[in-house]
Amino acid sequence: MAHSRSVNPDPGYTMTLTGQGLITAPPDLAVIRLGVQTTGTNVSQIQSENAQIIQNIVQALSQFESAEMKTIEYSIDRLYEYQNGNPIDKGYQVKHILEIKTGNIDEAGKIIDTAVEMGANIVDSIFFVLADSELFYQQALNLAVDNAIQKSRSVSANIHIKLNPVPIRIIENSISPAAIPLLPRQIVSTPVISGELTIQAFITADFVYSE
Repeated sequence: MAHSRSVNPDPGYTMTLTGQGLITAPPDLAVIRLGVQTTGTNVSQIQSENAQIIQNIVQALSQFESAEMKTIEYSIDRLYEYQNGNPIDKGYQVKHILEIKTGNIDEAGKIIDTAVEMGANIVDSIFFVLADSELFYQQALNLAVDNAIQKSRSVSANIHIKLNPVPIRIIENSISPAAIPLLPRQIVSTPVISGELTIQAFITADFVYSE
């Protein structure tokens, strides 16, 4: 807690306190990143093979009405193997990664299984997030302000000072709501449990008081 004399014409002091607000909420959006990697010596052939598998995946996933799909990565790379410091051409690698969003959390495992059955050989990650994270953050922010006000009242009552409980300044010191990630090694079967998200807000508030 910091104290300093006020520069306002009305003599007084200021105290600086921090406030924290925390709420939990179940995620309502799953973000899945998966795709196909093909390798070979004929780049046109492996491009075509990759495209066909991706097409099969997209068609199969169209049965999930809430799923939205888009390509987030597409690359063609040369492959080399080094022997005695010399590169040996091993052909090409084509990678195509899709991002799939679904508001039906319960379908996340089925989406992954379906994609793998249709040829997906990369499952990068699955994240559980809030579609409207700002709404929950605002609630946490209000709780943080209330927390700082409660602290100011507690301090003023303890040391018997006159307090203006309305902060003269509030500084937001917050971090973005985190997502719940599952690493690829955790995705081992259809059941996918999302858990809950924790949304936190932190503020610093200045209060005026007099003796």
